Order: sequence, then structure tokens, then C-alpha cells
Amino acid sequence: MTSSAVIRSYRPEDRAALEGICIRTAHNGLDSRPVYADPGILPVIFATPYAELEPDLVFVLDDGQGRAVGYILGTADTARFADDFREKWLPLVADRYPERGGPPATPDEAMIPLLHHPERMVVPELAAYPAHLHIDLLPEWQGRGHGRELMRTFLRALRDRGVPAVHLVMATANVPARAFYDRLGFHEIDVPNLGGPVACLGRTTGELDRL
Repeated sequence: MTSSAVIRSYRPEDRAALEGICIRTAHNGLDSRPVYADPGILPVIFATPYAELEPDLVFVLDDGQGRAVGYILGTADTARFADDFREKWLPLVADRYPERGGPPATPDEAMIPLLHHPERMVVPELAAYPAHLHIDLLPEWQGRGHGRELMRTFLRALRDRGVPAVHLVMATANVPARAFYDRLGFHEIDVPNLGGPVACLGRTTGELDRL
């Protein structure tokens, strides 16, 4: 890591940066703005609900001047988070992205069911991996060891809470991300009918000295 960048806990004033990082990395690790008419739906699903519902498990990479340029976030208990998402988060955002009938015709429409059906996160094959996470860094901050430090910080926080293991779901097209997770000790979990060109990976929260 460079001397100026630091990992710290999330602060409410980081929210806009959190959303921007998500938007700039959400399309298979690349900028989603050329793909989505309203890329704002992506942080509404994959970033800001964690900051609202489980802020103690949101950590940011600070560029040394107070600006968040990367993050790792998630939940210690996916089943509980899915319940909270439906009861506490969805009512705040559902009107912005209403459900529509029929098959999706655009990338934006393909995201809407993910927002309205948080129960999709609860998968029997993942019961031994109760936590899950999302990690994203702006392109210019990748490949410099920051992702590894963010992961170590998050896994340590889970371990301190007594959480044995964590999972994540990633687009198989994001080859650099898969190589990153492999280096950090994640392994693929067989989850039938996961849906879409995605893979599910898992790891214990132990052996952090090997990261």
C-alpha cells in the first residue's frame, strides 16, 4: 500500500463516493455507465443498503485526503440481511425502480428483480458461509495491494464476530477478479441454478496470515 492511502470505517459522508465507485466498477469490473440508462440502480442493490443496514461492516480505502476510492462491504448474516433489505430498505427505493411484467428488455430491467426479491440471497448450499461481501476499487487504485488489505480487514471483522465463513457471487466474465479471489484463498462453491453467467466463491475467516 502507498503511504498516503488508509483503510478506515465508513462514514455517512462517504455515501456519494460509495455509489460512484459501484457505478464505475459494476459491469464485470468495468464502468457501467455506457451499459445502463440509469446506473444508479446498481448501488441501490449492491452498495448503499449495506451502508444503511450494516455500516459497521463497511470499510473504505481513503486516498489520504478523505476521499473514498474503494470499499469492501457486506453482512455477517445473509438471511437476516435479506429480511432487513425487504423490511427496511426496499420501501425506501421501490418506487424509484418499480417491478415490471414480462422478460427484461434492457440491462436496467434485468436488475429490477434483484432489487425486489432479496430472498434470492438465501441459498441452502451457502448455509456454511453465512456472511457475504462485495469489494470494489476504482481502476487507478487496483493492483497495488489495497484489495488484499481491504479483504483482510473485512475477514478479521467477521472472525471477531464469530462468523466462520463468507461467500461472494461474481460475474464469470470478470477474469481479473477471479484471479484475485483465487490468490486470497477463495474456492468455487457448487450452487445449482444460480442464474446467469456467475460463479459463487467462498472462504473461511481464518488463516488471515496467509492473505
